[in-house]
Amino acid sequence: MPKVDLASLPTYSGPDAVGHIAGELGVYVGRSISRAAGLRALGANVETLHPGASSSHRHWHDLTDELVVVLSGTLTLIEDAGETPLGPGDIAAFPAGVPNGHCLRNLSTEPGTFLVVGTRDPRDVCRYADHDLARQPDGRITRRDGAPRQER
Repeated sequence: MPKVDLASLPTYSGPDAVGHIAGELGVYVGRSISRAAGLRALGANVETLHPGASSSHRHWHDLTDELVVVLSGTLTLIEDAGETPLGPGDIAAFPAGVPNGHCLRNLSTEPGTFLVVGTRDPRDVCRYADHDLARQPDGRITRRDGAPRQER
């Protein structure tokens, strides 16, 4: 299996799919392992959240399993059950179809880095816990129940 040199991968950053509707997430930088390795059924990224940043808006997936492993720094898992601090080596897992809105937030004063791995199902719908929004498989943003979203 070919070794992936994380440091040589191009970086990405930018808004969450619903950021323009639901608000900014702060500064983060990511590197796509799956894109570099040609993986199609598995998404794998390493992301660094700067102080005050969030990984996404709280969300869950209908058909995508997610796993995160904190690599460095201190991050806070925010989910339906509350907040849990996570440090290097801590793991959080989110099975597909379980409506537990989750995200990571950097509430510390130093950057925090994590690996996020998820299955990729082209039929997946991502639902946002704090907003009546969903990202449909075709990229459209709708209400959580799939109804068209009313522009304001």
